[in-house]
Amino acid sequence: MAAEAAGGNVLTELLNEFSLSNEHAYEFFGIPLPHGPGMHLLGIDFSINKAVVVVWLATIIVAGLILYTARAKELVPTSRLRNAIEALVQFIKMDIVDPNMGHEGKKWLPFIGVIFFFVLFNNLLGLIPGSNSPTANINFTATMAIIVFATFVLMGMIKQGPFGYVKNLAPSGLPTWLYFILYPIEIVSQLAKPLSLALRLFANLLAGHIVVGALLGLIILFGSWAVAPFPFLFAIIMDAFEIFVAFIQAYIFAILSAVYIGVAMHPDH
Repeated sequence: MAAEAAGGNVLTELLNEFSLSNEHAYEFFGIPLPHGPGMHLLGIDFSINKAVVVVWLATIIVAGLILYTARAKELVPTSRLRNAIEALVQFIKMDIVDPNMGHEGKKWLPFIGVIFFFVLFNNLLGLIPGSNSPTANINFTATMAIIVFATFVLMGMIKQGPFGYVKNLAPSGLPTWLYFILYPIEIVSQLAKPLSLALRLFANLLAGHIVVGALLGLIILFGSWAVAPFPFLFAIIMDAFEIFVAFIQAYIFAILSAVYIGVAMHPDH
């Protein structure tokens, strides 16, 4: 009974940590559904949880770093923090924006840069013990993906016109009957872009957190301090690896956003 209670507590913490605390998930694992205060409007849950606080904190950090770097008076920054930020911005410009967005990429640098830093700091803040990772929540990653999707569709229609944007989804000069096959495929392909953005970020971050949670849960499950050092050591190694994953996933999200917007603005390329 004690082992079952410990296992139930571990699963409860995992469900809460990864924002899977809905009625069906708790029912699946056989854990009583917790009830607590919340804010609901029109059937939508607006409760302020740890994930929301992390998003606010990431927003404040990104805005603060931008203002801190922009107010530098010296031509060559002497601060290590400013040097690091400027190096990352230069990397985003040279390796993400310019190759994928062409000569118009300069004006898109702030947008892509904010996406990179915002995703990065949400990833990193989610690694702090006792915190919550918004990027391991499909609601957050889906919202980010929808913003990118709306941006590249809107820019495509502005640059090519609504009719031109739809027309350029498929190459010209093909037999008429072939367009009845190509256009549904291309429409599905367009809708798959935000889906891939959301699922890739969500799955990679969630998988790492589950592994760390499972390793730490083994200590409670076995109930012995003799085996505790081994899962704890592997959890530390996995947590260090997640720092690398946090940077990689921010880079992937930013570069795919730049690619999608660039293709929408320049379909010939």
